[in-house]
Formats: sequence, C-alpha cells, structure tokens
Amino acid sequence: MSQDPTNKKGLNVSAGVTPPAQINDNALLHLRRKKILSVDEYFEGIRSGNRNILSQAITLIESSLDSHVELSRSIVSKCLPYSGNSIRIGITGVPGVGKSTFIESFGTYLSSIDRKIAVLAIDPSSNRSGGSILGDKTRMESLSGNKNTYIRPSPSGGSLGGVARKTRESIILCEAAGFDTILIETVGVGQSETAVHSMVDFFLLLMLAGAGDELQGIKRGIMEMADIIAINKADGDNLPKAKIAQTEFRNALHLFPATDSGWIPEVLLCSSIKNTGIKEIWRKIEAYIGHSSQNGFLEERRRNQSVFWLHESIKDNLNAHFYNHKIIKDLLEDLETRVKNFDINSFDAANLLLKEYRKSFLNE
Repeated sequence: MSQDPTNKKGLNVSAGVTPPAQINDNALLHLRRKKILSVDEYFEGIRSGNRNILSQAITLIESSLDSHVELSRSIVSKCLPYSGNSIRIGITGVPGVGKSTFIESFGTYLSSIDRKIAVLAIDPSSNRSGGSILGDKTRMESLSGNKNTYIRPSPSGGSLGGVARKTRESIILCEAAGFDTILIETVGVGQSETAVHSMVDFFLLLMLAGAGDELQGIKRGIMEMADIIAINKADGDNLPKAKIAQTEFRNALHLFPATDSGWIPEVLLCSSIKNTGIKEIWRKIEAYIGHSSQNGFLEERRRNQSVFWLHESIKDNLNAHFYNHKIIKDLLEDLETRVKNFDINSFDAANLLLKEYRKSFLNE
C-alpha cells in the first residue's frame, strides 16, 4: 500500500524564527552618525582624562582611512610635548604563562600605590579572517573596573609578530592623558618582542617552571633582552620546581654578555593568584629606572628608539603607498597568477612591479 508522502511528519521542517541582527539598527545608526571631533577637541579631551575621547583617538590611530590618518597624525603631534613622563614596561612570555593574570595582579598593586596604569594589550588577528578576539577586558575583569586603570585591547593587524602597528602612538596619547605607567602585553614569544623592546624602558619576561626543559622553551635572544625574568605560578606544589628553574635561569644569564645599561638582570619568583612576589618585581623595576636614569642610559635609549621609529614609519608609509598605488593594484593580481603558474619567477615579478612603481613618479 502506497503511503502519502505529505503524511511523513518526520520530514516536516519548521519555519523557525528569524535570528536577530548581530548589531541592532539603533546602534548601527549611532555608529554611522558618530561625530568626528576636531584636533583641539581630541587634544583637550585627552589632556582632561576623558577616556571615551582617548579611546576614540586611538581608534583613529588604528584606522587606515586617509582622512583618519591625517587627523590622527595631528593629534599625536599635539600630544607629543606632554608625553615621555611614564615608565614603559613590556611584558611577554610563552602562551599559557599567565600574562593577563599577572597584569591584573601587578596593575592592582600599582593602583594601590596611586599609580595610573594604561594597559595596551595586543590581540592576535586571524590571518584568514582578519578578526581578533579583543578579550583582555574580560580576562582582566577586576582591573578593568579600577578607576586608576585604562585597558585598551588592540588587534595586531598582522603586523610584525603580532605587535599593533600604532602601539607607539597610543603610548604617546596615554602619557598625555596622565598615565604614568604603561604596560604593553605582547601576544607571545616571537618577533613581536623585538618591536616591543624598541618602545619600552623595561622588558619583563614571564616564564613557567615544570613545563619541560626551561632553557629550550624560549629563544636566547628574548632572554638577552629581558631586564628581569619572573617565574610565574610559583605557588603550592609548583614552588619547588620554580626554585629549581630560578637557579637554572640565573646560571644561564651568567653566560650572556654584559648589558649596555650596566644593569644585571635578575630572576624572581611570583604568583599572580597568590599575589606573591608582585611588590618585589615593582621594586626591581624602580631600581632599574633609577640606575639607568642616573647613568644616562634611559635617555639615550629613548633617543635611539625615536630614530628606530623614524625608519619604521618610513617603511610603513612606503609599504602602504606601494600597495595602494593604482598601477600596482592593476598589475599585482595578474603577476601573482603568473607566479603561481610558474610563468615568471617571484624575483622578476617583484622587480617588474618596482620598475613600474618608479616609472610612475617620473610621469606624475
């Protein structure tokens, strides 16, 4: 006996409900109508400590729109004379070392001694989607509600090793806003540490004990940059392992050449959960700043950093101009296809693009 196919209830599909939009229409309308302020309005808001305006200004800095680039440059230039009066601290370590937890504990302590802290946390951007998590405010829930603290998660944008392209300009704005301690958290151990080292006064390396061969778990170059190595999670059953690791790292540091600053790096123990060793780390940072200020190293380091960022800015602008040039845009896709098909090698394709790029200047 044949069955009526319309009677097969198991195949019936409910129309369901229409999913809500990811952002409501009112919020979207508000974003579109958001007013761009003048340079003076941004400057006055930043200097008065208005965090909303500070965040808007940093967003402009991170934008690639031509109109925003020019505006942000003017804002940075106006804030520059009011910067440079903070202690800039870079914080890095292998993934899972507890950087965010450490910063929350460390920042809370600094706030308790009346320091104003800005945390610039670099979130990794996806190479596929370009998106980033921007979850540091969630991971630092207690610190984010602290009146003396400003937390700014920024997408790395695929720049050098995960360092946000405009972090250095953000430092200037935060200093102009009155923050006297700037903490820069990197994504993890990699090329980003070199860039962070070039914009901070003090470099703190967080490590773990009992996670395998400690001395093989990190590049020697990163250890050479560190002004202090802090072994985190040194509590409970892990404390004996942390003490052994402390001895191993101390022995390893003796093999490195003397630092240019004359400072002798130390290896300390800390626990972000138990809040132990946090005060000692800050005291060592203060000692380093006093030492490097007295012998003139700190001032010389900042001068050299400014020269470094002069060259980085030139590279950045040339790179953007090259890839946004109409002739390059017209040629690049075709040459990429030809390279994939082995019709032309990568070097000849690059030379051809550069030749056309140089030729365009003669015709302009």
